[in-house]
Amino acid sequence: MIEKGDREKVKSRIRAAFAPTPYPGDWCLRGSSEGEEPYLLEKEFKGKEDWQSLGAEFLDQAPDGYGSALSFFSDEAFHFYLPAYLMADMDGLLSLTSPSFHLTHGLRDADRRQPVNPARYGERTWYDQACFRFSMFNREEAAAIVAYLELKRELDEFERPGIDQALKNYWYGRVKDPETGPPADTMGADR
Repeated sequence: MIEKGDREKVKSRIRAAFAPTPYPGDWCLRGSSEGEEPYLLEKEFKGKEDWQSLGAEFLDQAPDGYGSALSFFSDEAFHFYLPAYLMADMDGLLSLTSPSFHLTHGLRDADRRQPVNPARYGERTWYDQACFRFSMFNREEAAAIVAYLELKRELDEFERPGIDQALKNYWYGRVKDPETGPPADTMGADR
């Protein structure tokens, strides 16, 4: 059973790991120019340089009630704002958006080899796409994400199989040091 203290430890770890992550700049918020949502996202997140000050209701609705910001952020903005989403999710305050989906999509067995859009991106798979996006995270940030996913898998039985696959297929490998193995305080990262 997950206790409140476990959540607080994971939240503390996320805050510490992502504290030095720089704001990407107003010019680097959206990762797409297709449709209206990226432009709405850009408008709503412009100047929001402190992810810790963003309320869960704002995060869950942005942009403009779509709740799709995590899908349209640039890689840099995803990197910067992700911890706010993780914290809100651990507090059970998100209903439209799912950070765990965005951290597992492409890494699960079912979608790992699926092409993104062959007409546009050729042989690029969702796994390739996810690996590129997540390459921005350093080892400490990846370990904080692993701690979040391990906690989330205990809280959400429906998401557990996909989380387990993503952990095995990608995230556990990201936190291992080839010389020494995983950080000593990574929960379960050496499974």
